[in-house]
Amino acid sequence: MKIAIVGVTGLVGQTMIKVLNDSSLTISELIPVASEKSVGKSVVFRNKAYSVIGMQQAITLQPDIALFSCGGAVSKEWAQEFAKAGITVIDNSSAWRMDNLVPLIVPSVNGHAIKPKCRIIANPNCSTIQMGMALAPLHRAFGVQRLVISTYQSITGTGVKAIQQFENERNGIVGDMVYPHPIDGNVIPHCDQFLENGYTKEEMKLIQETRKILENNTMPITATAVRVPTTGGHSESVNVTFDKPFTIAQIKDVLQKAPAVKVYDNPQANEYPMPIISKDTDTVFVGRLRIDESFPNSLNMWIVADNLRIGAATNAVWIAEYLVENNLL
Repeated sequence: MKIAIVGVTGLVGQTMIKVLNDSSLTISELIPVASEKSVGKSVVFRNKAYSVIGMQQAITLQPDIALFSCGGAVSKEWAQEFAKAGITVIDNSSAWRMDNLVPLIVPSVNGHAIKPKCRIIANPNCSTIQMGMALAPLHRAFGVQRLVISTYQSITGTGVKAIQQFENERNGIVGDMVYPHPIDGNVIPHCDQFLENGYTKEEMKLIQETRKILENNTMPITATAVRVPTTGGHSESVNVTFDKPFTIAQIKDVLQKAPAVKVYDNPQANEYPMPIISKDTDTVFVGRLRIDESFPNSLNMWIVADNLRIGAATNAVWIAEYLVENNLL
């Protein structure tokens, strides 16, 4: 098994190396791929050094799977070239997510949507993945009728430049700004670009991708996405209205049986999900579970996960593992 990481020098690419290192996949060769300015750099995987190469050379080496984390424009240009060569692309950008011919996959939720020899598979948005993993089992049990989502998203979701802006501000250094405002000591209700409807692209990703993953194209969903000065993971306040009545005990029972989901909900002991506990884990933490007393069959929940791992690298590797385990390559 040869696996390429396209965009290996970025935050998600580096995290993919860490996740693959602990993966059950039997990997004979890692093929690190990046832009021309990074060609020749060295990366280490399982105690072996590999040199970073360019796109065309990577295709000639014929990896079985290519994990893409290189931005939408690059993915649009190159994913099909890899696919034409018989390489299965798992793409972390937004380029293919809403393409009707491309499955949008969280393996524990909708792995069944992958057909044999499907050559491009989309990895959902970071916030969508963690929410989907918590919501899908509840949707199966009680039927999600409507969602109201507010996210509190880590600066790591923007990338290295955002972390540098934060550190500069924290240390009183004037430097480049990736955000239109200071982020240290601030929250910015602005993730991605604003659209004509007043929502941001990030908010619309939450809406559209959740519908696709839960296989309900008309599900009423609204979202507000906010950037916060944290580095451990994304947090989400989710208000869910179900078709059926429920108890909190039933909700906890369903969630405790869900793969990679942990109920962390003991507010009397100050135990609730936070980015500081999700950092570097492959767990979706769910807490602050309480009945919404203002509307029938409604629940409030708080969901936290490491956006670089669960929300990007780990889910991509889980897709790769699912492909191998189910002989879909």
